[in-house]
Amino acid sequence: MPNLDGVLFFPVTPFDASGAVDTAALATHVGAGLAAGPGGVFVACGTGEFHALEPQEYTEAVRVTVEVTAGRVPVYAGAGGPLPLARQFARAARDAGADGLLLLPPYLVTSPPAGLVAYVDAVAAATELPLVVYHRDNARFDPVSAVDVARLPHVTGFKDGVGDLGTLSRIVSAVECELRGAGKPFQFFNGLPTAEATVRAYRGIGVELYSSAVFCFAPEISLAFHHAVRQDDGELVEALLTRFFHPLIALREKVPGYAVSLVKAAVRQRGLDVGGVRPPLVDPAPEHLEELRRITEAGLAVCDRAAVR
Repeated sequence: MPNLDGVLFFPVTPFDASGAVDTAALATHVGAGLAAGPGGVFVACGTGEFHALEPQEYTEAVRVTVEVTAGRVPVYAGAGGPLPLARQFARAARDAGADGLLLLPPYLVTSPPAGLVAYVDAVAAATELPLVVYHRDNARFDPVSAVDVARLPHVTGFKDGVGDLGTLSRIVSAVECELRGAGKPFQFFNGLPTAEATVRAYRGIGVELYSSAVFCFAPEISLAFHHAVRQDDGELVEALLTRFFHPLIALREKVPGYAVSLVKAAVRQRGLDVGGVRPPLVDPAPEHLEELRRITEAGLAVCDRAAVR
């Protein structure tokens, strides 16, 4: 299993004027992110609009990301949806050179934990790639089913997007107890939207890793926050939360889907044309774009002041 550490980078998927995937812009986007120093790249996942990609587009996105990354950090690719397609995406990611998979939820249906375990098992059987299970929306695990998937040979991680820390604490304890002495590497991480707002709470139950959508457009802010948390620099953590992350969350919550749309808009605002989002998502309204610009400038200003302290 590739070891994950540091800030995890979830690139957007650029679309050109005709609406097609813009692989040249994706290569530029991934290259710029790599230069900033992430701990791993997760392509065609939630921020990358996995839900809106057909298999050939997905394969191209993974291939380009693997080529640009060139082994410097692990590359994980999203997979999910209907079981036959999830297995197809898993094999395509393997063939395109990905190092692992992030298994997104199946669509629409709500299933019992036993069904989710069977779903994970079936996708994992399609490829030998390490697989991180995403706990969110209609794919919610309890401690028993989390242990069941953790036992599967290729499952090496668990990403939480629910935010129920009581349940997650029980899952972490149960999985760690089950795997203790087995020699199997296994990692947990925080996958809530704008995860920085909850990093300190997750660290309290032993979950250090987190995904950072902000890294897509402001790696300076993302890395400054990550360093401040690790150095127990409470002053900088609070400044970034107050001036940047909390206002960004408030803006994100104004419209469903803004967790992706705002990130893509911010990448454009910082100079790379990655196009808009595909329906059913919508691009931010003009007044929200201006608010996004002000929030980003405020976060960068906090980083600048911290650099000269």
